Amino acid sequence: MNYFPDEVIEHVFHFVESNKDRNSISLVCKLWYRIERFSRLRVFVGNCYAISPERVFARFPFMKSLFLKGKPHFADFNLVPDDWGGFLYPWIEYMARNKVNLEELRLKRMIVTDDSLELIAASFANFKSLVLVSCEGFTTDGLAAIAANCRFLRELDLQENEIEDHRGQWINCFPECHTSLVALNFACLRGDINLAALERLVARSPNLKSLRLNQAVPLETFHRILVRAPQLVELGVGSFVNDPESEINDKLTSALQKCQSMRSLSGFFEVTLSCMSAIYPVCENLISLNLSYAPEIPGNELIKIIQHCRKLQKLWVLDCIGDKGLKVVADSCKELQELRVFPFDPHGVRNGAVTEEGLVAVASGCLKLNSLLYFCQQMTNEALITVARKCPNFIRFRLCILNPTKPDAATMQPLDEGFGAIVQSCKGLRRLSMSGLLTDRVFHYIGSFAENLEMLSVAFAGDSDAGMLYVLNGCKKLSKLEIRDSPFGNVALLMDVRKYETMRSLWMSSCEVTMGGCRTLAKMMPRLNVEVINDSGDLDKHGDDNQVVNKLFVYRTLVGPRKDAPDFVWTL
Repeated sequence: MNYFPDEVIEHVFHFVESNKDRNSISLVCKLWYRIERFSRLRVFVGNCYAISPERVFARFPFMKSLFLKGKPHFADFNLVPDDWGGFLYPWIEYMARNKVNLEELRLKRMIVTDDSLELIAASFANFKSLVLVSCEGFTTDGLAAIAANCRFLRELDLQENEIEDHRGQWINCFPECHTSLVALNFACLRGDINLAALERLVARSPNLKSLRLNQAVPLETFHRILVRAPQLVELGVGSFVNDPESEINDKLTSALQKCQSMRSLSGFFEVTLSCMSAIYPVCENLISLNLSYAPEIPGNELIKIIQHCRKLQKLWVLDCIGDKGLKVVADSCKELQELRVFPFDPHGVRNGAVTEEGLVAVASGCLKLNSLLYFCQQMTNEALITVARKCPNFIRFRLCILNPTKPDAATMQPLDEGFGAIVQSCKGLRRLSMSGLLTDRVFHYIGSFAENLEMLSVAFAGDSDAGMLYVLNGCKKLSKLEIRDSPFGNVALLMDVRKYETMRSLWMSSCEVTMGGCRTLAKMMPRLNVEVINDSGDLDKHGDDNQVVNKLFVYRTLVGPRKDAPDFVWTL
C-alpha cells in the first residue's frame, strides 16, 4: 500500500472512524504515522489530565473536533467531590492562542465556565457544534455568547448539565437571518424560556432536525412549533399538559400526523393523560423512545404507547412499566437493541415494579438486544442464565439491584453463576456492571471468559484480594476498573502494577487500600498519577502508612501531576 501516493493513503484513512483503529494505523510504519497525524480531524481524550493540550495539538495539528472527558465516571453517583477538577478553560485558552481551527467540541463531566464559552465564541470562526454532557459551572450568559457569535452553529446539545439560568433570554441571541441550526437540546434547563423567540428561531431554521424542549415550554407553544417544523426527526417534548376544555388535543394530533420523518421521541416532564393518544400517529415509525423523565405516565399508559411502537430499537423507561409492561415490549418490539429501565424511586422505599421476570420476557422476545441497563429489586441466577442464552450479543450489560448485596431471590445463593453465564455467552461484552451478592468466584469467571471487556464496575462484591487479581490478570483489554465498598486491599493493588499502564484508570472507594500501598504504587510507577482524595478530612498526608484510604483514583499520564488539584487531592 505504501506504493500509492500519500494522498491516496490519506483518502483511505478517512474511511476509518474508530479512534482505536486510527491509533493502530499510526503504529504500522513512519509513513502511516505521518499521514495519520496530519489527516486526523477528530480526537478523543478520555481523561483531560492524562495529556496536555500542547501535546494533543502537536500530535494532531489539523484537528477540528475534540471530545474531552473530565471527572471519573463515579461522579455520576456523587462519589467525586464537586470541586475535584476537570477544568475546560486551559484547553480553550491554548487552542485560541494557537489559532486552532476548532469546529466541534464534545465535553463530559467538565467544569465549563462562561469565560470558556465566551472564548469559544470569540476565537473559532467556523465553530459548528457544542455538546455538553453532565457539565457544570456555566450560566445561560455563556450560552448567549455561543448563540450570538457562532454564525455557523449547527448543534447545541445540553444533556444533564447544571446550568444557572438568567431569565431565559439567551434564546433571543441567535442570528435574525436564517440559521444553520440542525440540532437544539435545552431539556435540562429549569428556568423559563422566551417562547416567542423560540418560535421565531424554529421558523427561521429550515434545516432543524432535532429539537428537545424543557419543561417551561407549554403545549400551545409546542403545537405551534410542530406546525412550523414538520421535518423534525428527533423531538423532545416539554410540558404535555392542557386544559380539559381546550381543543388543542385535536390540533396536536393533526400536527403530529404531518411529522412523517419523526423517528425519536423523548421528554414529557408533565402530562395530561387524556393528551397522550395524540402521539400514537408518530409511534409506528419511532426507533427511539425515552420516557425516563416522565414519572406522571403510569404503567398502563406506557403499555398503550409501546403497543404502537413496532419498529423500536432503543427504549428508556421508568420501572413503573412493571413486568407486565416489559412483556408487552417483548411482544411488540422485535427490533429492540437497547433497553434502559430506571428506578422511579431510587431509594427503593416502594415495592419494586420490575423483577427478573420482566428481564427474561424481554430477552426471550427481543433477540437483537445488545445493550442493557436494568434497575430492579431482585434477580436470580436462573434468569441471568436464560438471558445469556437468549441474547448472546450483549456488548453492554449493566444490572443494578437496589439492595446491592441481595442474593438470588429464589435460592438465596450468590449471583456468581448468573453473571458467569453472561460473560461466557456474550463473547463481545465490552462493558459490565454488577450488583447483588457476589463472591470471588464471579471474578474468576470474568477473568477467564471476558476477553473483550473494557470497563467493569462493581460494588459490595468479592471475598478477598483474589477477586480483583482474577480481573487484572485475565482481562487483557480492560481499560477502566471501578470498585466501591469491596474487600480489596494492598495485595490486589500492588500485585501487577504494570497493568495500570495499559488501562485508562482505576477507581477504588471504601475498599481496604492504605496510604502505604498508595505510596508504594506511586514509587513503583512514576508515570501514573496516584491521587488520594481526602474530601472527608480523615487522613494525615504525612501520617501512618496503615491509614485506610477512602477514595483512590489512579490513571496513566504523559504530563505528570496536575497543577489545579484542590487541597484535598494528594498526588503521591
